[in-house]
Amino acid sequence: MRTGGQILVDQLKIQGVERLTCVPGESYLAALDAMYGNGMDVLICRHEGGAAIMAEAYGKLTGKPGICFVTRGPGAMNAAHGVHIAQHDSTPMILFIGQVERAMLGRGAFQEMDYEQVFASVAKWVVEIHDPKRIPEIIARAFRIATQGRPGPVVISLPEDILTEMAEATDAAVIVPARAEPSIAHMQQVEQMLASAKKPLIILGGSCWSDDGCAAIAELAQKWSLPVATEFRRTALFPANHPSYAGDLGFGQNPKLSQRVKDADLLILLGARMAEVPSNAYTLIDIPQAKQKLIHVFPDAAEIGRVYQADLSIVCAPDNFAQALAVVTPPVARPWARETENAHMDFLMWTTKPANLPGDFQYGEVMVWLRDTLPADTIVCNGAGNYAIWLHRHWRHTQPRTQAAPTCGSVGYSVPAGVMAKRQYPDRTVVVFAGDGCFLMNGNEFATAIQYDIPVIVIVVDNGMYGTIRMHQERDYPHRMIGTDLKNPDFAAFSRAFGCHGETVRTTEDFYPAFERARASGKPAIIHCYIDPQAITPAKTLNQIAAGG
Repeated sequence: MRTGGQILVDQLKIQGVERLTCVPGESYLAALDAMYGNGMDVLICRHEGGAAIMAEAYGKLTGKPGICFVTRGPGAMNAAHGVHIAQHDSTPMILFIGQVERAMLGRGAFQEMDYEQVFASVAKWVVEIHDPKRIPEIIARAFRIATQGRPGPVVISLPEDILTEMAEATDAAVIVPARAEPSIAHMQQVEQMLASAKKPLIILGGSCWSDDGCAAIAELAQKWSLPVATEFRRTALFPANHPSYAGDLGFGQNPKLSQRVKDADLLILLGARMAEVPSNAYTLIDIPQAKQKLIHVFPDAAEIGRVYQADLSIVCAPDNFAQALAVVTPPVARPWARETENAHMDFLMWTTKPANLPGDFQYGEVMVWLRDTLPADTIVCNGAGNYAIWLHRHWRHTQPRTQAAPTCGSVGYSVPAGVMAKRQYPDRTVVVFAGDGCFLMNGNEFATAIQYDIPVIVIVVDNGMYGTIRMHQERDYPHRMIGTDLKNPDFAAFSRAFGCHGETVRTTEDFYPAFERARASGKPAIIHCYIDPQAITPAKTLNQIAAGG
């Protein structure tokens, strides 16, 4: 006989959960008690939004479900932030929410909510447990749903009394996610379509990738001399120093790469969805029928044909497809080889020399210095905002799982994601990039870094405004600024107030020694960098945008 809380925590241990995040609440105290002394790393966070983002970042960086516990009502709604990210980013995650006792359900009890209705549009599965005996069954199913097909979030509601009730329950076995394999017939068709192509292009995306899968697609590209691009914020799937890499399809994408997508006679979407951002607002591929021959490989049949009608559709984990195709013999004639060389050269030209912009702090030069100075396994984290465009343009990922960023463009992501990244990989350098608006949305999780002595380095890029919105405002309503100015605190002093390392940087030259001191401190650190408000993108000023440039 065990309490429901003990049964629940035992299932998490069986499924290999090593760490989880939470903000404590009285609605799941019995589950918290079951975590006492069981060896799991329980990270107490300062806000449910930050806790959920940390769990999502764990899922993104490891491929295993991130686990988060929050309390009912307001706690659940705060955590919805992370669930939305996990849904858009195809990240395995399980959110546990405390609920009122079963006898009170439907009465509008204190902080009661119907979570099945609330989360139905953003979670793969929402379930409320009404019998503690069924906890092993439901947890096992949750792990499968979160990891199989297109990964995503699962939400589980826990009425308070099922966690305290004693019950006998049989533990579930360890879950091994099912993965679809490509058929021999499919691989033969792919081989034939590639052999007849003149301008093929592979576009990588999605989250179902292992290190072996990433290595397989790099080997394939080498053998076939195939050009490879990555979707928005999926650049770590393919090494930037590979001679086949053509660049990423994100905000501010290289026009030459955009044109390559349009000019291709064969596109292979491998785990990619080519949603709004990578498709440049759905302009690179015609809908519903592409001009290019289209092969779409995706782990979930519901996504294939949702937007683009493919010539060949394969329901398969992209990881498995890459490893299957890597052993296929390439054709002797590869008419696209020279174009692949040109594509990589265009990528290098696009990312090598940053433009000189107004102000004493040249963010592009700083980014290139960081890229060339830090180890290849450095993990970089960012949220949403124009400050991230410099990172995506100039950083060159050469190893998998070195990027944590929200494809859904969620502001406030970077600090909690960075805290989790450094907790998970303590021997690796983790650098967080945040705009001034981005930092103050979930910057309270810097306190979590301090509590657990997690020496993450946060670079706050401060232009005194919500920069992305101001850019759009100046483009559509020039010189009519309202609602986008920000008056900011001293972020370096914020760090020092916690007894950590904090420095203020106003010039490019001052940044380099400041960063080295932050690394040497061994403490959580914030480097507060002031950037000229006119430097709104890596290539344009606000005045140019307002003038229609």
